[in-house]
Amino acid sequence: MTEDVPAGPLAGVQVIELAGIGPGPFAAMMLADLGADVVRVDRATDVDPDAFGTPHPDLLNRGRRSIGVDLKSPGGREVVLALVADADALIEGFRPGVTERLGVGPADCLAANPRLVYGRMTGWGQDGPAAPYAGHDIDYLALTGALHGIGRAGERPVPPMNLLGDFGGGGMMLALGLVSALYAVRGGARGQVVDAAIVDGVAVLSTQIHALRRLGMWQDARGVNLLDGGAPFYDTYECADGRYLAVGALEPRFYDELVRRSGFPLAPDEALDRTDPANWPALRQSWARLFRTRTRDEWTALLGSSDACVAPVLDWREAPEHPHLAARGTFVERDGVTQPAPAPRFSGTPTALRRPPPQPGEHTDELLAGAGFAPERVAALRAAGAVA
Repeated sequence: MTEDVPAGPLAGVQVIELAGIGPGPFAAMMLADLGADVVRVDRATDVDPDAFGTPHPDLLNRGRRSIGVDLKSPGGREVVLALVADADALIEGFRPGVTERLGVGPADCLAANPRLVYGRMTGWGQDGPAAPYAGHDIDYLALTGALHGIGRAGERPVPPMNLLGDFGGGGMMLALGLVSALYAVRGGARGQVVDAAIVDGVAVLSTQIHALRRLGMWQDARGVNLLDGGAPFYDTYECADGRYLAVGALEPRFYDELVRRSGFPLAPDEALDRTDPANWPALRQSWARLFRTRTRDEWTALLGSSDACVAPVLDWREAPEHPHLAARGTFVERDGVTQPAPAPRFSGTPTALRRPPPQPGEHTDELLAGAGFAPERVAALRAAGAVA
């Protein structure tokens, strides 16, 4: 599919993204993957014309066109508001109040386009005592209780990279919020502001844990519960070659399948009652001893194509080569780069990677012309440093 062919359920949706890092670009990537026309407003100081024509290495920026703008200049503000006038949504990830000071805050943009959906991505949210301060994924997880629950029993909490906060509770929630607000606008509602805070998103993601606590099925101590590595039948095990297996045989029938296929237990270990948590430490030791008798791939060959709920723990290089992921095209190659394919999948409006990540400012002239700027005005803006 060529770059100019619309693809995906969001084809025709116009999005302006004020360049940032992490969850904001991820939300913009999701919208672009789903077919939206996303324009990334990069800093004029980041523009290097010598790099044009070569994909930028940051895959989070895929699917976009880029314009280089000095947001602190009057001309830069003029350009952004001109782009906003024809857009459906805007994404920004600055601290609260920054875009207002730049003259491209919600009031400014909604005045230019009352149907605009203005998406704001922060860690703490637009209000509250912590809103003015810096933070990172680990801090937001800490406040929501999520970080407390991740780690081994008796050990300190372990940060789960930044997938849970930045991308799950942040960028994905912002993308959902934007699509929801766009749906409302298509139904006749006015534009509005979407306040996506990572702390809010992570709290929502943890709803099931709160429910399990109320049901008496979850202890506050980490590493002792059914889904946090406490159960020996939901954990990882080292194999003979030093690589690992993931075991998720939660339900009795899946555990029975695992026992049958693996030959558990080795003598003199016992097949203790797995429903009694008092037996979990001994069971874990027995399973660990068994799994160390074969390599990871030997166990995968024995257990993988079954209901034993066992999978090899693959590294980043191995994952795209797994037969299941390869068969589904979960990873694709674009411009010589293997990367995750757009998700989810649509039967009637299939998605595609239409554009590689752009270099900052690579499409400045094209986008200014499309926004109605005459050549002499473009020249003046460039001479003033408002665009690059």
